[in-house]
Amino acid sequence: MSQERRPKTQPTEDHKLLRSAPYADTSFLESDAWRALRIEGEVIEGFDSLARLGWAISVFGSARVARSDPYYAAAEELGRRLAEKSITVITGGGPGIMEAANKGAYDAGGVSVGLGIELPHEQRINDYCNIALNFRYFFARKLMFVKYAEGFVIFPGGYGTFDELFEALVLVQTGKIDHFPVILFGSEYWKPLIAWLSTAVMEHKMIAPVDIDLFRVTDDLDDVVAWIEKSFGEAEEAARAAERNPAGREPVEAAQERQHQVNARPE
Repeated sequence: MSQERRPKTQPTEDHKLLRSAPYADTSFLESDAWRALRIEGEVIEGFDSLARLGWAISVFGSARVARSDPYYAAAEELGRRLAEKSITVITGGGPGIMEAANKGAYDAGGVSVGLGIELPHEQRINDYCNIALNFRYFFARKLMFVKYAEGFVIFPGGYGTFDELFEALVLVQTGKIDHFPVILFGSEYWKPLIAWLSTAVMEHKMIAPVDIDLFRVTDDLDDVVAWIEKSFGEAEEAARAAERNPAGREPVEAAQERQHQVNARPE
């Protein structure tokens, strides 16, 4: 009688792996360790899919904006203008402002990226994305918005839009990202928020006076495009300077002042 090296009641890990049906204990699929692997997979897929985008701008705004809304038309026109300058347009991939910006870029033959998110209510990525990724985890998705864009244009929106706005401002304020214009489109919509930041928040010393200059506000798409191009030019110049002096380090104070100048509103 042949001797078995291991009882059948103690399957090896390889045996579990090679079974055609899942091993009986599938509780690991709900464990934090398994979720960490899913997160890693989402990050890797995002890096692999977006690494060759070139210059890109993330456009944010409400999913609830109707196609007949003037802000929809403005976002579509912005997407078209950016695409014509070979600038990739990145959005959350949903309807409303996101669809408009994607549509403008897509119709102009540009690169149109939609980064979708799994939500309790069904929401599919709009039809105007030639690169589309779906995420389970907000922070993996948010990483892609920041890592692969060189600026944010933020149209009127709700909590999700505010989330992206203030996250960008924090990253600029703390020096985590450089040459990063944050542009609010629609001055009438944003006026109460700016007034609150400039009065109550400032008076309680929750932010410094210079922090108000971390973003710009406009109703003119010409301004938006000009500010973006200016920021890209400054980024290219900084890259050339770094190549000329790879061992040099810019003083922290100089770097912070330069970043404030990127977003400082014109006189």
